[in-house]
Amino acid sequence: MRADTQTPGQTADVTPAQVLAEAGRRRTIAVISHPDAGKSTLTEALALHSNALREAGHVHGKAGHAGVVSDWQDMEKQRGISISSAVLQLSHRDQVVNVVDTPGHADFSEDTYRALTAVDAVIMLIDAARGMEVQTRKLFAVCKERGLPVITVVNKWDRPGREALELLDEVESVTGLRPTPMTWPVGIAGDFRGLLERGTGAYVKYTKAPGGATRALEDRMNAQQAAEAEGVAWQQSVEEHELLSATGADHDEEEFLAFRTTPVYFTAAVANVGVGQVLDAIIDVAPAPHDQLDVAGRTQALTANFSAQVFKTQTGMNPAHRDRLAFARVQTGVFHRGMTVRDNRSGRPMVLKHVQTVFGADRSTVDVAWPGDVIGLVNARHVNVGDTLSEAGKIAYPPLPVFAPEHFRTVRPADLSFGKQFRQGLRELDAEGVVRVLTSDSRGDGEPVLSAVGVLQFDVVQHRMTHEYRSAVVFGELPFSTARIIDPADAPVVRGHRGTEVVSNAEGRFFALFTDEWRVRSFERDNPGVKLQELVVTSN
Repeated sequence: MRADTQTPGQTADVTPAQVLAEAGRRRTIAVISHPDAGKSTLTEALALHSNALREAGHVHGKAGHAGVVSDWQDMEKQRGISISSAVLQLSHRDQVVNVVDTPGHADFSEDTYRALTAVDAVIMLIDAARGMEVQTRKLFAVCKERGLPVITVVNKWDRPGREALELLDEVESVTGLRPTPMTWPVGIAGDFRGLLERGTGAYVKYTKAPGGATRALEDRMNAQQAAEAEGVAWQQSVEEHELLSATGADHDEEEFLAFRTTPVYFTAAVANVGVGQVLDAIIDVAPAPHDQLDVAGRTQALTANFSAQVFKTQTGMNPAHRDRLAFARVQTGVFHRGMTVRDNRSGRPMVLKHVQTVFGADRSTVDVAWPGDVIGLVNARHVNVGDTLSEAGKIAYPPLPVFAPEHFRTVRPADLSFGKQFRQGLRELDAEGVVRVLTSDSRGDGEPVLSAVGVLQFDVVQHRMTHEYRSAVVFGELPFSTARIIDPADAPVVRGHRGTEVVSNAEGRFFALFTDEWRVRSFERDNPGVKLQELVVTSN
């Protein structure tokens, strides 16, 4: 029996050829950039062009419009920024596209880095006026380390910006990848007439739909018609296109997959211009899922038994039920609802009955999933980020990135009568990785310590504790800026050192908090027998 017609709980009768065919139909890609380059807007526009949406709400709820579907949390809608990665599953040309929209702000970079472990390629979005910004450069470095092929999209070409060739030079100097434009703008930044498709030589002229909520109208022309319609602007675009070809800046798939080139597209995502070509590129250019290496360095073939890795957990997606969703990327084999798997960390068996696919905050039950798909496990509360789930139960994929916190605050409920909600909220936010919740003997459970990579994480805690868990919180400042892992037996020595505090997390791991790096070096000098282990792990 085919897997897509089976009833829940049945063993899937699936051949290796079927697994390979279904994996070949899938593309799993993340969108990365510096804040405010338009990631969520592009994600929304991709959904619109795949007919997953009838209208795009690209302006974050302003002027009466709906917010983007991937920014579903209240705080995201209010502030107009992404604070958590979101997943959309789209269908285009009989292919399945799994898009992970990631936060751009550095304070939420741990969430972004973990999302990058669940994809096979990335779209690197850059602002036509600002080019390669700081956070984009940092995220590109992670892509380079992981060998993730990069598709570059120059966004906001409908606004004043820099010259196209200048931006290509910057991309190459920063990334070391040779840009190979697939589309080329007709008209300078701020005067976006349309696109020259370099592969066909055709011109696509766009007319923005009212409000930009639907797809822009397209008028395809040949070279002669384009020259008559656009005159000097078309001639300049053709000359630049010919210059690119003369210098070898044409797309080569092998070079792209070998991480030596990056195809480039130009868009005005807010007006839904140039987005269709990007969606086609995900199908035509981005790689399909492939065999994976486990933590021991062994190859896990796509056709092996089912395995998946959890890269994110999220609560509050369904406020009526307060459930928790664990997002897992299917690495090998086929998932079918009702199957039994084991968690490699705990060894516990799980029957996967309640599994869903997601589209922003909207969810639907999934019966079958294939390599590359992202599935959501409902209320799998004993599953942690980084866990591997598999039929064999003995597979473990490499651990996910962990970031060293730089900010610490105490937290307590504003109203002690809401203590139960306070404890539940912190427990769930800790499991999501919104912040890390730590306790110390000196402070007790009533006033735990929160650690974060960036201060905006505390704003998220304040907002969600108040609005989701109905327990407003009060923060207290702490002087610490760095942490080290320590052996529990060394805790008394650390407590006796000036300017330090000992805390532990829910897993029983102990940490020493120091005011600064000078205090760390001072402690190490005075206590050579105590081992301090750094927390920084930024890649697999």
